[in-house]
Amino acid sequence: MTVPAGPRGPGGQLHVVVAPMRSRDLKAVLRIEDQVFDEAWSRRLFEEELAQRTSRSYRAAWVGDELVGYAGQMSVDDEAHVNNIAVAPAWSGRRLGTVLLADLVRTALARGSAHLTLEVAVGNAPAQALYRRFGMAPVGVRPNYYAEGGDALIMWVRDIDSGAYAERLAAIEASVAPVVDVERRA
Repeated sequence: MTVPAGPRGPGGQLHVVVAPMRSRDLKAVLRIEDQVFDEAWSRRLFEEELAQRTSRSYRAAWVGDELVGYAGQMSVDDEAHVNNIAVAPAWSGRRLGTVLLADLVRTALARGSAHLTLEVAVGNAPAQALYRRFGMAPVGVRPNYYAEGGDALIMWVRDIDSGAYAERLAAIEASVAPVVDVERRA
């Protein structure tokens, strides 16, 4: 599979725009969802999530005219729960998962969250490595979490609103900057 080149930023980096996901984006989102997950979300589920604007935040990553990834989270009190994060297979290995997760953290902070959690398949080592980079640590297992019977690892990071975490996040974003020029849109 050939990896697309994409538009370039001022330093020659891949230029990525991360913006709110819209209903009109769902055709491309569902294409990625079907490629990445065995248990893909339906269009209706995404529409229901997008309709809950006060407690949900869904973001899409664009390279030029192509939607290349997306992520979403739910906010409850001072906690943000990552519902999903996916990058189109043709764009994997380009640090877009890192870009999307950093964007979710920034979005969670803007919504007043102090903690971040998610579930990830026990066997998904690459995703777990990404989450650990963001300070997430396993706290338990949800047996038979997935429809096919797979277990999920529960991961948390606390105090994302602290100065120490701000430094961690800034370092992660700085590590991506030589490769990806990120433009965040509200």
